[in-house]
Amino acid sequence: MTVTDLTSEAMERVAAQPAAPHRRPAGFSIKVLLGLVIPVLLALAWEGTVRAGFATGRLMPPPSRIFSTLAALAKSGELWLHTCATLGRVLGGFGIGAAAGTLLGAAMGASGLARRLLDPTLHALRAVPSIAWVPLFILWLGIFEASKLALIGLGVFFPVYLGVEGAVRSVDRKLIEVGRSFRLSRFEMVRRVLLPAVLPSWAISLRSGLGLGFMFVVAAEFMGASEGLGYLLVDGQQLGKPDQILAAIVAFALLGKAADSVLILLTKPFIAWQDTIHTRL
Repeated sequence: MTVTDLTSEAMERVAAQPAAPHRRPAGFSIKVLLGLVIPVLLALAWEGTVRAGFATGRLMPPPSRIFSTLAALAKSGELWLHTCATLGRVLGGFGIGAAAGTLLGAAMGASGLARRLLDPTLHALRAVPSIAWVPLFILWLGIFEASKLALIGLGVFFPVYLGVEGAVRSVDRKLIEVGRSFRLSRFEMVRRVLLPAVLPSWAISLRSGLGLGFMFVVAAEFMGASEGLGYLLVDGQQLGKPDQILAAIVAFALLGKAADSVLILLTKPFIAWQDTIHTRL
């Protein structure tokens, strides 16, 4: 019996075995608790350090002071006002940047000529620091919402563009040939071959773009904003309130995580067909 025969026999045995049952995913509450372990331990450690007198907590307030500040801001209504302002800017800029990045990325990935003409310029612009665009956008669009949305949209655009363009270019040629052998129309080829191949990378690029949107909104709210979590940061720095600065940072973290979780839920149905190792863990 040759090695090839042995390999074929082994493959047949594996194929004949029943598929391993999927493990039931851990409950939502367990996942949330596991994710809170490290931040809670760090918070308790710093709280204990300050209470024991090993640190003053003047420049780095303990968690109790930070959450007291958050509670006071929430009670006065300021926290909700600033949070809604920041979230509205991020969502507006995210919509603009994600739409432009998706359309242009798909065009660049599908057209070699367009990619050779525009891709070098876009990569050069991607290297420009975000803060460098601030004076130009203020000059063009003023200091109001338009310039802020443009800056956030620019930050979201590049990761989405790169993700979509790379996904389109990396579609397996054999999949296209299989579609042609089944005489699929152009529409069917896009719907049944190209979209399933591109959607996983697109979902990841949207998450990256959303994360950069929250980073760029801070720079945007430094542009003369009178409300927003970025404004809270600047106000706390000018008035020497480290507890307010850290409260704004905590609010940014919670808001960003919530937005990312919502985006995962919205994109999950489009990639539910994937049979990856993650689905078996």
